[in-house]
Amino acid sequence: MFAAEKRKFKKEFHYQSVTRSLLISWNTARYSRTKPAEFRMSTLISGRALHYVFKIGDRGSSARFYREILGMKVLRHEEFTEGCDAGCNGPYANRWSKTMSYEKGNEFISITIKSKESLERARLNNWPVLPGNILEAPGGFQYHIIDEPQPTDKDPVEKVTLASSNLQRSIDYWHGVLGLQMFSKDTENRRASFGFKPEEAKLELQQIDDPINRAKAYGRIAFSCPYDQQPIIDQKVKDANTTILTPLISLETPGKATVRVIILADPDGHEICFVDDEAFRELSEYQPQDEKILDRFIKKDESGELERKYGGK
Repeated sequence: MFAAEKRKFKKEFHYQSVTRSLLISWNTARYSRTKPAEFRMSTLISGRALHYVFKIGDRGSSARFYREILGMKVLRHEEFTEGCDAGCNGPYANRWSKTMSYEKGNEFISITIKSKESLERARLNNWPVLPGNILEAPGGFQYHIIDEPQPTDKDPVEKVTLASSNLQRSIDYWHGVLGLQMFSKDTENRRASFGFKPEEAKLELQQIDDPINRAKAYGRIAFSCPYDQQPIIDQKVKDANTTILTPLISLETPGKATVRVIILADPDGHEICFVDDEAFRELSEYQPQDEKILDRFIKKDESGELERKYGGK
C-alpha cells in the first residue's frame, strides 16, 4: 500500500484496496510539476522509483498505522466503482469491501525505513515493536525500522525487500533485461539490491528456500520513465522472451491526467509497472483535500460494518 508518487521513491507507498486507492507519504513538496534538470542516463532506461502497492482488508486500521505510527501523510485518495484495465486491483472488478480478506503469501519480505521517531510513536501508542525493531502493519506487512534519526534531506525509505527463488535469475532479469543498476550483491546471504539512481530507495531481492507463493495479497512495484522509453522496455522484454502481463495501455482517471503503463512480471511473478513520467507527475500531484475524503469513506465503512453486525439496531 505507499505509496506515491515519488520523486525519489520518496517515502511513499501506494495502498490499493481493490477498487479504491490511497497514496500516503512523509513528503508533499515533491508533488510539483517541475521536472528534475535531467534524467540521468545511468542505464538505457532512465527510470525513477515510485511506489509499492499493497492490497488491504481494513483501511481504517491501515490508515491509522501509516499516519500515527509511521508519521506519514495522505497525498492522494481515489474511489473507483470498478476494476482497473491494467489489473491494478488483481482479479477483482468490484467495489472495495471491508468484508473482503486477502491471503498473504511470502513474496513480500519487508520495507526498511530509517526512523527512530517511528519506534518512539509505536511505543507511545502501544503498537507492538517486534524483535529486530520490526513494526507490523495491519495485514501482516512488516517494516524494519533502523533506530536512527529520520533524515530530513533524503528519503527515509532505504529499500523494499522481495523474495527470490533464484538470485542469479533475478539478477539476470532486473539488471540484465530491465537495466537497473546493481548496487550490491551479497552471495553469502543470497541477496542483491537494484535501482536507477544511488539516492533512491532500492529494490532488494532475497533468495529464500521455499517456493514463492504470491497468494491473493500480492503487490506490485512501480517505476516511471520517459514516455518514449516505454516502447524500448516493451521491446527489451519481448527480446528476452519474458512476461508482459499488460501491454502498453492508456489508463484514464476522471478529471485527472491519462497515463500510459506497461505491466511486466519477473521470473518469480513479481509485478512491475512502468508508467510514463510526465503524465504521472501530473496525476500524482498532492491533493490536500483528499485526507478528509478518505476519512469520510473510512467512517462509512465502519458504519456499514456495525449495521451488518447488529442488523441496524
